[in-house]
Amino acid sequence: MAGLDRFVEILRLFDERKPDWTIQEMANATGVPASTVYRTVRELVGQGFLDPSIEAHYRLGAAIIEFDRRLRISDPLIHEGDPMLAEVLDTVQVPCVAVLARLYRDQVICVAERATPGSAVETSYERGRPMPLLRGATSKTILAQLPKAKLGKVVKGAGHDRALMEDMLSELAAIRRQGYAITRSEVDPGLVGVAVPVSCPEAAINASMSLIVRAADSNESIERRLLMTLAPVADMLSRKLLDGLSI
Repeated sequence: MAGLDRFVEILRLFDERKPDWTIQEMANATGVPASTVYRTVRELVGQGFLDPSIEAHYRLGAAIIEFDRRLRISDPLIHEGDPMLAEVLDTVQVPCVAVLARLYRDQVICVAERATPGSAVETSYERGRPMPLLRGATSKTILAQLPKAKLGKVVKGAGHDRALMEDMLSELAAIRRQGYAITRSEVDPGLVGVAVPVSCPEAAINASMSLIVRAADSNESIERRLLMTLAPVADMLSRKLLDGLSI
């Protein structure tokens, strides 16, 4: 395993289920000799990506926080889009979660999310979390923007049989034509997702802006209102991303 691949594999071990690891635990999980893991961990500690914890354990270090800040202030989608989510929440007057998500290679990842204060909406979408590629309005709206060749490759890579692939491609084509997606309980039971595209091909950005509400709080009229709120804001964000290229 190449050095950089080994660094990344070790860093990916750390999550909410197990935030602290020993050298031997890392070696067992990666199948790499403990002596090699020790050298890798020493380098990661030296650069601030890992931090020594108690009883010979290690946890993620301050460099992760530093790079997260750099991403927040330098990524144009996050920098321009995150404040817009707050504006959307103020406008819709419905308890919900607003999500900005983007396609990174073959993964849809939430890059920003905001919730109505006191909202009872509990969703899987949270910043930094990879989301299901072929489920939910958020992801489907992103995929629907892709060029046909790229889209076919992504859908094929999901491993579904031919019939399901054809059904998915037909659904995504319909989403592309209508300019939005509405899904129900595809990611989280009892929740409705409403999403519109945020597109700036010139900056290689394929994204979506979504609102997630409880099915109990939703109906056709409310969903129409959510779409009418989202669409102009997403269009404005797309224009800002394009304008930013000329600065």
